[in-house]
Amino acid sequence: MDNEYKPKKHAGGRPKKFVRRDQQLAVMCNRVERMIIETKAEKTNVSVSEFLRNLALDGQFDRKTNVLPKEILLFTSTLNHLAANMNQVAKKRNREEELNAIERAELTVLSAQIKQLAIEIKNYLK
Repeated sequence: MDNEYKPKKHAGGRPKKFVRRDQQLAVMCNRVERMIIETKAEKTNVSVSEFLRNLALDGQFDRKTNVLPKEILLFTSTLNHLAANMNQVAKKRNREEELNAIERAELTVLSAQIKQLAIEIKNYLK
């Protein structure tokens, strides 16, 4: 019969791995040790299996989280602080309220801080 139904093979789904991990290894530990292992694996953003495998094979574990330099974290916190202050000024101006002398002085200081931060970022990136 030429009109027989033949199901089509779909190419979808997860691709086959070149080296398949199909072997299980049981590790005996008590409840506290298990919690410690799971917590350490979670902190490094990997599964318990990957954590223990890397630790056993390499003798160490490389964290996948990128730690930003201290200077970058300081720049970020300063920018967030300045942005919050500028947002307060913008809200007041959008309500068509006038700034008093103290607020205008604070705005001048904020402007100077932004300029200084821009200079520090440029110097850091050189």
